[in-house]
Order: sequence, then structure tokens, then C-alpha cells
Amino acid sequence: MLTFTLAPEPDDFARERGRLLFAGPVDFVKGVVAMSGLPPADRVEVCFAGRSNVGKSSLINALTGRKSLARASNTPGRTQEINFFTLGEEKYLVDLPGYGYAEAPVAIVAKWQALLKSYLAGRTTLRRAFVLIDTRHGVKKVDDEIMSLLDKSAVTFQTVLTKADKVSRAEREATIEQVKGALQKHPAAFPELVVTSSEKGDGIETLRAIIASLQ
Repeated sequence: MLTFTLAPEPDDFARERGRLLFAGPVDFVKGVVAMSGLPPADRVEVCFAGRSNVGKSSLINALTGRKSLARASNTPGRTQEINFFTLGEEKYLVDLPGYGYAEAPVAIVAKWQALLKSYLAGRTTLRRAFVLIDTRHGVKKVDDEIMSLLDKSAVTFQTVLTKADKVSRAEREATIEQVKGALQKHPAAFPELVVTSSEKGDGIETLRAIIASLQ
């Protein structure tokens, strides 16, 4: 049985490498609504996926040190595009639309799911997906579904716990154990979890270092 642990603190070299990557140019490239609109697959990509209101935009903004690079919507499910950002000259950071929302029309949800499946299955430069889980709630059914899709697409995914500062230490530990248990049935799951707080900065350097290390 695979053992899941918390990602270790990066060493000085890895920390600096991550800092430099995210301190460089980070620019919005385009929002994609169809596979034909994807930018050239000419660099390594990482993507971020998570339930609506999981704190994805806040995390991306914290990673990049830019307050409004990824715009949080007050209406869950508003963003129906795959948004591409450059990380310097070497990587794409890809922001996937929030899933698990109830307000979007069924036809729109179906179209987005089809686009997501095509992107995950067909993007050869995608090195890792980061699946965001709200520390207050743990893994829910809809998270399990996205993880299963990543399993089928053979895309390695790493779980990132968000909003860790919003719960007590005991609640945080309980959620971490719940997440570890849920990941046992997902062969594509990377064995290290990252616990973050966009407000406090917890885990940000670790996540930057991980992304910078991917080739």
C-alpha cells in the first residue's frame, strides 16, 4: 500500500529555484474553450484543478505574488475556460475551471467536462495536475471523480490542501488523514501532500519548488 506523507520543506537550492521561477515574467496567454485553441505544446505544463470556492485563484495569486493574476469569481462555475499563463520562458501554468458547481446549466457542464477530458488525455506536455482540497471539508465525491479522471488519463496528480489556517490543528490533522485514505485508491496520486494557506503563506515556497523541479 502506498504511503502518503507531507511534502518536505525544500532545501535552499530548491527554494531559490522556485522563487526565481515565480519572480520572473508571469503573463496571461489566453482562455481556451476548445481543443483547437490550445497554445503550442512547446513547454512543460502544470495545471490546477479544484472545486468551486476551494481557493484556487487565491493560491495562484499567492504563488505568483500577483494580487489579481487569477480572478476569483463570486459566482461558482463562472469561469468556463482553460486559462493559460506563462511562467518565464520554460513553463505554462494552467488554471482549470472550478468543478462541482450546481448553478451552471447542464449543457455547459457537459461541454466543459468534454473539454477537460480531451485536455487531460491529449496534452503530452502536462507534467502534473495539482488537485486542490479545502482543508475544512476534505475529499468529497466530486473530488474523487476528478481524481478518477486523472487516473484514466494517466496524469500524475498531487493533492494540495488549501485554507489550512481556517481550521484548528486537530481538524487539519483529521482532514490530512481523510485525504490520505481517499488517495489510496488512485494510482495516479503522487505520494506527497502540500498543506497551504494563501493568506499566511504556508506551503507556498514548497509548491513553488515542486513546480520548478518538474521537467
